[in-house]
Amino acid sequence: MAAGGGFRHELEIRRSRFITVLQRTPDEDSARSLVSRLRREFHDARHHCSAFVLGPDRGVQRSNDDGEPSGTAGIPMLEALLKRETAPGVTDLSDVAAVVVRYFGGILLGAGGLVRAYSESVSSALDSAPLVRRQRLRICSVPVPHASAGRLENELRAAGYVMAGPSYDAQMTVLRLALPDDTAGLAQAADRVAALTAGTAALLAGESEWIDVAIS
Repeated sequence: MAAGGGFRHELEIRRSRFITVLQRTPDEDSARSLVSRLRREFHDARHHCSAFVLGPDRGVQRSNDDGEPSGTAGIPMLEALLKRETAPGVTDLSDVAAVVVRYFGGILLGAGGLVRAYSESVSSALDSAPLVRRQRLRICSVPVPHASAGRLENELRAAGYVMAGPSYDAQMTVLRLALPDDTAGLAQAADRVAALTAGTAALLAGESEWIDVAIS
């Protein structure tokens, strides 16, 4: 998911409050730090259940019921993360931690009810959370006069290119494109830049970087 301070979502189920916090987490220490921070923030809550998935191959998977009956909280939360589709038929969500803070409302939900509540809490939060796809792309630059930079950037975006942040000097704006690192794709982008600028601008290949691309 997108970098930042975390995404929050709340459900009320039979008078219990389920507050879900999702956060991008690159390693186990940051995931556990999130749990610790939320324990302090919601110190009066009965449960702080958690699940997280880490790594490009999702090799690190952890869950914790935090006092709920075994298997009724952490595992359903983990399953909600693992089964989330980021594209039709693609379940590859990773580097994310979920913590569900529960304030007990006085009505027992039973084992089945808890499983549904914790699973729904994470799934509902994911429905609204800003997800991104992390890709290693080659950053290419296109120096153009300031007066024509805005039009060219809009046309490149409309053509489907991912734009990184531009830079500026006294005479030029340097647009930056994040492109798949393959010869054919780079050549096609160079041709598109040349066509859009009547040959007055050129695509200059740079280094590869990890880039966050929004998932629509």
